[in-house]
Amino acid sequence: MASKKGNKEVFALANPETGYFYIKSKNTKSENTAGKMKMRKYDPKLRKHVVMTERKMPH
Repeated sequence: MASKKGNKEVFALANPETGYFYIKSKNTKSENTAGKMKMRKYDPKLRKHVVMTERKMPH
C-alpha cells in the first residue's frame, strides 16, 4: 500500500504587478522542481498571459 506521507508542497504562483495568484502544488522529492518555479499563466486583471513566479502562500 502507498505511503500517505506528503511529498507535495503547496505554493502560489503570483504576478507582483497585480497581486493575482494561482495556487499550485509541486513534488518536493523531484530534482526538476528545485528552486523557484516560473510559469506563463493568464492574468485576468491585465487580460493577457504573463510570467508568474513562485511565492509563499497568502495567509
